[in-house]
Amino acid sequence: MQTLDRLVQGFSRLPGLGRKSAARLVYFLLGAKDEFVESLARDLIALKRNTRPCSECGVYAEAELCAYCTDQTRDTATICVVEESKDVITIESTQSYRGLYHVLGGAISPVEGVRPTDLAIDGLVRRVREHGVREVILATNPTVEGETTALYLRECLQADGRPSAELTVTQLALGLPVGGDLEYADQLTLARALNGRTTI
Repeated sequence: MQTLDRLVQGFSRLPGLGRKSAARLVYFLLGAKDEFVESLARDLIALKRNTRPCSECGVYAEAELCAYCTDQTRDTATICVVEESKDVITIESTQSYRGLYHVLGGAISPVEGVRPTDLAIDGLVRRVREHGVREVILATNPTVEGETTALYLRECLQADGRPSAELTVTQLALGLPVGGDLEYADQLTLARALNGRTTI
C-alpha cells in the first residue's frame, strides 16, 4: 500500500471523517508548503510525547498541573465535573465559568465494562474533602450513561460525611435550545424543560 493510501486510511479513522474527507485532507497536505507539513508533524509527535493528564484534575496538560489548577484567579471552592478533557474546552468557550474542573475519564457503562472504579471518582471525593469545596457541578453528558454517572456521583458526595449545608451538588440544566420550536422537541427534552422551569 502506498503512503497516500495509508494516510487516507489513517485519517478516515479519525472521528467525523469519512474516506472522502480524509482524501481531501491528504491532498491538501500534498499541496501545502513543506514548512507547514513538517511543523504539523512535529506538533503531532510532541502532543503524544509531552501531553498527559493533570495530576490534580485530569485535564490534559504539558506540565504536572494544568493551567486551570495553577490559575490563582479561579474559584477554588467550585468544581465542574466532566466526562472527558475535551468537555472543558466547550465549557470554557462560554466564558461563564471561573471555577476548577475534574475529569472522570468516561462514564459508568456496564455494557462497555466501565465501572465506577475505572473512573477518577475517588480523586474527586478527596478534592472535595480536602480543599473546602462548596459546590460540585455535575456536567456529564445527557445520556443514560451520563445520568447514571451523575446519580452515582451525587450519592458518593452525599455519603462523604459533609453536612449538606457545606456542600451543594448541582447539575447542568437540560431543556429546550434557544431558537427551537416546541413541535420539534422530543418528549424527554420537553419534560426536563418543564421540570427545570425558572421564575421570570
